[in-house]
Amino acid sequence: MKRFKIGKIGLLPRVIIAIIVGIICGAFFPEWAVRCFITFNSIFSNFLSFLIPLIIVGLVTPAIADIGKGAGKLLLITALIAYGDTVFSGLFSFFTSTGIFPSLIDRSQAAAAVATANELEPFFTIEIPPLLNVMSALVAAFVMGLGISFFESTYLKRAFDEFRDIIAKTIEVALIPILPVYIFSIFLNMAYTGQAWRIINVFVAIIGVIFVMHILLLVFQYCVAGAISHRNPFRALYNMLPAYFTALGTSSSAATIPVTLAQAKRNGVSDGIAGFVVPLCATIHLSGSAMKITACAVALMLMQGMAIDPVQFLGFILMLGVMMVAAPGVPGGAIMAALGVLQTILGFNPDQQAVMIALYITMDSFGTACNVTGDGAIALIVDRLYGSRAQL
Repeated sequence: MKRFKIGKIGLLPRVIIAIIVGIICGAFFPEWAVRCFITFNSIFSNFLSFLIPLIIVGLVTPAIADIGKGAGKLLLITALIAYGDTVFSGLFSFFTSTGIFPSLIDRSQAAAAVATANELEPFFTIEIPPLLNVMSALVAAFVMGLGISFFESTYLKRAFDEFRDIIAKTIEVALIPILPVYIFSIFLNMAYTGQAWRIINVFVAIIGVIFVMHILLLVFQYCVAGAISHRNPFRALYNMLPAYFTALGTSSSAATIPVTLAQAKRNGVSDGIAGFVVPLCATIHLSGSAMKITACAVALMLMQGMAIDPVQFLGFILMLGVMMVAAPGVPGGAIMAALGVLQTILGFNPDQQAVMIALYITMDSFGTACNVTGDGAIALIVDRLYGSRAQL
């Protein structure tokens, strides 16, 4: 008989188990035990704050360097359409969320619950100051990435590629495995202080709204693509369903590329355009991820009684579209890349970032499916706009 291995359980089941067990344990754990986990969270959150600037420099720099080279105008057209769709998705999510979520979340009760909660303190903490602040890391990533691309710096590019591998391995080995314990500790504390059930009830409503939004987004994308390419949008969307369900099962844009490519060609996209657009969009087109992160951020800010500024969110969404370029190569990459802008623009603290991670991972496969299915719509548009003139 084969022994059951915990390591074989995927990240999503582990996060769900961590949330459930944390809520259950919060009902009977003594104060000293809860404070032990709060102490762990204090240390881990400092480690996470230390890693965020390194994640930005290590992942965004080589991603920008890669995007800055390629097939000239075709690259520019595809990148602008993908970025524009990602930003549109974020704005659609923001306005829908701010219109619907206030009816699901009582802000006065949320603020009161947070204010009256009996917060426990860690036994001790270890300060781990980051080498750079987030904005300095972001500017450095842009400057270095664009510089490497412009000067075609082979050695510097190789160095940043190796640094990216180090950061990706750190996330994979030192961050992702510990994440369920971190989330368990967050919900343990929430259950102990009486906040957990209110947040869980809101989570269920949020997930339902986001699922409906991502279906509407796909219909809109294919209606636009169908109008431009003069094809039946619903037939084109139907043809992309194999890619949708493959992404739903794998939670990976990269792993779905062969299926997305085949279905894009089935929709009539030329071989050359499909072979260029689909792999590129698997890296830079993250409309589903932007939609999820924006909606979760709005919901969490409402729950915490934080002020929501549309101008602030516009800046957040514009920056989010750039930051997530590095996402597809890293487990949970989109939300990890977004932590920096969540912190600097929206003012999220480590505990709020942990709740965002839990929310995001719960819906990860649906966001990935939305991303890759939308890639087919972009391929249709690019094929119509540039297909006959592309020189690949």
